Amino acid sequence: MTMLRVCIFFFVASFGNHALAAQTEKQFVDLIAYGDYVLTMQADEQLIEDGAVAVLQGVIVGVGPAAEIDSYFTAAKKLDGANKVLMPGLVNGHTHSAMVLFRGMADDLPLMTWLQEYIFPMEGRYVDPALIEAGTRLACWEMIRGGITSFVDMYFYPDVIANVAVNCGLRAVVAAPMIDFPSPGFKGWDDSFAAGVAFAEKWKGKHHRITPALAPHAPYTVSKPHLDAAFKAARILDIPVSIHVAEDRAEVNVVREKYGMSSVELLAGLGMLKQPTVAAHVVWPTDADIAKLAGSQAGAIHNPTSNMKTGAGFAPVPKMLAAGVNVGLGTDGAASNNDLDLWQEMRLAALIHKGNSNDPTLVSAMQALDMATRMGAHAAGLGDKVGVLQTGRQADMIQVSLESPRFDPLYNIMSHLVYIAKSGDVVTNVVAGHVLMEMGEVATVDIGSVRAGIRKIAAEIKADLKNR
Repeated sequence: MTMLRVCIFFFVASFGNHALAAQTEKQFVDLIAYGDYVLTMQADEQLIEDGAVAVLQGVIVGVGPAAEIDSYFTAAKKLDGANKVLMPGLVNGHTHSAMVLFRGMADDLPLMTWLQEYIFPMEGRYVDPALIEAGTRLACWEMIRGGITSFVDMYFYPDVIANVAVNCGLRAVVAAPMIDFPSPGFKGWDDSFAAGVAFAEKWKGKHHRITPALAPHAPYTVSKPHLDAAFKAARILDIPVSIHVAEDRAEVNVVREKYGMSSVELLAGLGMLKQPTVAAHVVWPTDADIAKLAGSQAGAIHNPTSNMKTGAGFAPVPKMLAAGVNVGLGTDGAASNNDLDLWQEMRLAALIHKGNSNDPTLVSAMQALDMATRMGAHAAGLGDKVGVLQTGRQADMIQVSLESPRFDPLYNIMSHLVYIAKSGDVVTNVVAGHVLMEMGEVATVDIGSVRAGIRKIAAEIKADLKNR
């Protein structure tokens, strides 16, 4: 009956004397979502069979067995849970959403070759607000369709990205990029830094689903004084930093030659460990780096597909988890993935470290799920809002269909979600209590108009590639 006590307390605390009726008559809520299985990701009660979640004004007000939820609540809308898993929405901790327009453009290349000879030049030629809007809309459709409810984005024209995220209904940490050399819309550091700060000031508190952040690109593309300026500005603005960290051996070597220390040591000295920081990749930390990250305010985002595709290596995720580092999952941009499928990242995170270490006990299915939900939310700086189905949290949740024969027989739902489920099995996506997708149909993005909008851009890029 713990759930019932929590629900009554929540109503009393939130709605005053009107809540006293909770014990004698049903409370009217906006939404009740059901599931044959409700995976809460709470430590004390992770799985509820035949369960439900009640939502009012975008906030979860009840979690428990369906019969008990129905005895206390009635709703304007109900989401049937027959043969479905109801669980927290997935958190994509690192992406460059509009780069879906560059997917398949250049493959099978070393990271620095890929970046410097293809990505950076093509960005300089084609990235503008129109491309960002078209690409981000396509990315949002793909993420909604695949069960992602929150994403951390780092790309150009963040104001456009934030507006698209608002319109499509997703939750986002939108990080304004800052870099020392010319980039789309900027001559260099000074104007990119000024624009990033202005973006953060504009969006802080503007919309409840958007968290602005600053994004100095990486320790090898941003000088130490400029990194210091970015971290100081983020502290003053009380917002997160998103940054690539120890992504590639080339980066690690450049930083060590230049500063005599690792990327983590350099950034730790500038405040990374003492303020909310989304550290993308973290493929090459030392044992000392891992000890520093453990218990800090920095979260590490594991991007297994991208890291393998670019030959960056295998992040020491088992060591980081064992040390207590908050590790989340990310897709990276679709130019190096080549999709935004976090189920694939979950599965790879649970498999590659077993194979790489010859130890099948490493990164269990439950740990992989945690990295995509609860722990991933903490790593992305959203742990107080999402990642678990719990009263008082934002109602960001998904339903996964168990209809496919792949799910039979079903002995362990957590195992099936990691080793069997695919993005196409997601049938419902809810963010802050708003239904973005139901029965597999995305309601907030018109995919037909999105595809029409990207055809011209894609045709120009294709012609350019042929002329290289």
